[in-house]
Amino acid sequence: MFDLVAIFSDPANLVALATLIVMEIVLGIDNLIFISILTNKLPEHQRPKARLVGIGAALVLRLVFLSLVFVIVQLTEPVFTAFGLGLSWRDIILIAGGLFLVWKATREIHHNVDPDPGPDMFSSRASMSFAAAIGQILLLDAVFSIDSIITAVGMTDHIAIMVIAVVVTVAVMLLAAGPLANFINANPSVVMLALGFLLMIGMTLIAEGFGAKVPKGYVYAAMLFSAFIEALNLLSKRAKRRKTEEKARVPVKR
Repeated sequence: MFDLVAIFSDPANLVALATLIVMEIVLGIDNLIFISILTNKLPEHQRPKARLVGIGAALVLRLVFLSLVFVIVQLTEPVFTAFGLGLSWRDIILIAGGLFLVWKATREIHHNVDPDPGPDMFSSRASMSFAAAIGQILLLDAVFSIDSIITAVGMTDHIAIMVIAVVVTVAVMLLAAGPLANFINANPSVVMLALGFLLMIGMTLIAEGFGAKVPKGYVYAAMLFSAFIEALNLLSKRAKRRKTEEKARVPVKR
């Protein structure tokens, strides 16, 4: 058992916990956007269950990886060289996850832009749709979980602090998943913006896998700015719609 009193008697550990929670929540946004877009492809009655299973799996995977933290840390050691770069298992996982995100985001953008995109892998039976969605969520959960644990290890040596940060982060994701998914589903333009975020995140994972250090602050600042502009766009549309409705209610004078 962890001696939490002894650990948190040191103010530095409290600061580390608060910082780690904020960082984990920010990193969890990527995972949450993917889960929201994917579960919105399912029948409405299956979406809450899929979000619960997907986020619950994220918690389980993170806790399992924390129990294997000494193995996870060794994933950063180069295992072979390609294109003059020493690639570790973490790099390979990030590249594979990034390629999957780029493929998935590009495919979804195509389905949103093309008026007749053809058959979709989620258009088959509901049970198959649910299984396919959960499978893809688990795949990305694993990628984001490994990246999350390596980030946590770089900030503190206390497993208890990592566990608390992970549990708090997943709890926040669970609370935000439903409102975020509903908001994305209700605003088609936001869907394209979210898919653009996934495309950028995928390219960032690939770049990091090949050793290019992409400052996360720049990435999330760009996402925040884009979201702010889209929020202004939605407010403008809402104001125009309200004005049109008010004009329609005014009786015409003869």
